[in-house]
Parts: sequence; C-alpha cells; structure tokens
Amino acid sequence: MVALVSQENVVALVSRTGREFQRYKKGRRQVVGCIPYRYKITEPTSLEASEELEVLVISSQKGKGMLFPKGGWETDETKKQAAIRETIEEAGVRGTVQRGLGKWSFKSKSHDSLYLGYMFPLLVQEQLDSWPEKNLRQRIWMSVSEAREACQHGWMKEALDKLVKRLTDRKQGNKEQAVCCSL
Repeated sequence: MVALVSQENVVALVSRTGREFQRYKKGRRQVVGCIPYRYKITEPTSLEASEELEVLVISSQKGKGMLFPKGGWETDETKKQAAIRETIEEAGVRGTVQRGLGKWSFKSKSHDSLYLGYMFPLLVQEQLDSWPEKNLRQRIWMSVSEAREACQHGWMKEALDKLVKRLTDRKQGNKEQAVCCSL
C-alpha cells in the first residue's frame, strides 16, 4: 500500500545554508522574519475569560540573547515564503502570516555590515515536535513585556510594538462595532 502525503504537511529537517542565493539591495543583505503569536486563554476572574497575547522567542545561535525567527530572503522566494521558511526552520511553528509590520535598516552585531529586515506577524496554528534547528535553539512563549525585555535587537522590539498596536487597534475596533450594532 502506498501512502500519499501532502507537501504542505512535510517539513524539511535541514535548514537552508549558504548565501549564494541571498537577496541584497544596495549592498545590504535582506532578511525576513516573523513574530509568532497566540492568545492564551486565562481563567475567568469575572464573568468572562480573557485572552492574553503571547509571543514566541528563540535563542540566538551566536549569543545569549533571545530574538524572533529571521534569516536571509532568497531569490526563489517571496518575502512571506522566506518568513514562513525561517520560522519553521528556527522556531518549529506554522501558522497564518499576516500583513507586514515594516522594514528596518540595522547593523549586524556579529558582522560589520548593514542589513534590511522585514517582519511579519504569524498567528501560530501548529507547534512542531521536530524542526531543523531543534537541537540548536530554545523556543519560549513569553508575554509581550517579557519578550521586550529579552529581545536583543532594538528593531525587533519596534516590530513587536507595531504588532501589539495593530492587534490592540483591531480589538478596539471590534468592540466599537459590537457596541454600535447592539444599540
């Protein structure tokens, strides 16, 4: 008997390596990444349960700090495809990638070069048991304030702030619509 497996459910257990297919713009390496997030349902303290936003950070391979998954954008990928790939390789999660949070210019801490970074929110739908960098990194779910404290890159903290503002604005918009329509 032959079992057919959908390609979307298969995860390569090896990370892409090398920089020969990396994208550069005006001499700056382009990197993309995601801020994986989820809502943790907390016990009701009143009549309603509340949702607490959590984000997933990973340990850096080269330092002691924490960061969001990110890596090189390659020539055979869109930005979103690269962000998804990097998030699966480094953090072992999959989900829905949403509209980008922005573009940042930053200097590498380990290389003396400038980079362009693009970040996307990723609403996590699946956490994998095995992923390419499982033995190289730790992944930890944190509150937004804990992640801001632990994250080693200022530009990633700015991206996190943008995500929180977007989600807060969306939540407020939904509440206003509900009030408006219930009058």
